[in-house]
Amino acid sequence: MDKLVIATRRSQLALWQSEYIKAELKKHYPDMEVELQEFVTKGDKILDVPLAKIGGKGLFTKELEVALLNGDAHLAVHSLKDVPTQFEDGLQLAAVTKRFDPRDAFLSNKYTSLEELPKGAIIGTTSLRRRMALKLLRPDIELKDLRGNINTRIAKLNAGEYDAIILAATGLQKLGLENEVEHFKPISADTMIPSMGQATLGIETITDPKIVEIVSVLNDKNAHIESTVERSFVDTLQGGCQVPIGVKATIMDENSIRVQAIVGMPDGSEYIEEDITADIEKFETIGQSLAQTFIDQGAKELLERAEKVAFK
Repeated sequence: MDKLVIATRRSQLALWQSEYIKAELKKHYPDMEVELQEFVTKGDKILDVPLAKIGGKGLFTKELEVALLNGDAHLAVHSLKDVPTQFEDGLQLAAVTKRFDPRDAFLSNKYTSLEELPKGAIIGTTSLRRRMALKLLRPDIELKDLRGNINTRIAKLNAGEYDAIILAATGLQKLGLENEVEHFKPISADTMIPSMGQATLGIETITDPKIVEIVSVLNDKNAHIESTVERSFVDTLQGGCQVPIGVKATIMDENSIRVQAIVGMPDGSEYIEEDITADIEKFETIGQSLAQTFIDQGAKELLERAEKVAFK
């Protein structure tokens, strides 16, 4: 194959990620031409409504998937946290890359940490998972929606619309934006459990063995194991990427893997949380088994109520 076309969103972060994948592919296939094809997704167009209200699944992937199915591109680069756990016929997750920093991050020009925020402080986030975590940590603070790309969100913070905002640490680190605010502090996963696949890139392709073989060089073993656990947990719960679900698998050593998970109401009024260590050899079934533990405690009903609240 002489040429590969990568479908990508036009945002600064998406382009960084696609250029990163292009460079990685060129290391392995120096004689192959690799080209980026830019698309605008529904999630990029609608910036004034919380994602949960416009349907979370596939908001940032649908247009790229259409390009793959139409033969306009060979692979699409996604933030894995945005990728639904089920694929349309003819498409598959062909590789997951080495994980960057999976933590969420606290950004503020006034305060150094969540703990330092005064009562009634305004924090910007639209993620229902982050809202739940924040309300559990600081029920006395006020939450305000925050949409737009990374630069737009930082600009809103710098304009004084918020006392602090919460973003994924990896996006800021990739774009070198940590110093755009006075205080940038990653939040431990023990404090705020990330979303499934956070800080991992997912490479989606059509089900063409030749293309899958080409991109297989991008697959990272540890990221594959961790993301398999996280995605099977969410898939078993049948929870979209916009309901309050946090799950983080962490390989501890060659024999064990730790899994932290939480589901609940966006206001933190109800939640179910588990923190387990399991045999890494069983990674393909750990997520499903843990999800069943949650289901036995009423997780599906809890998420149904959370979704209704989100869509009001």
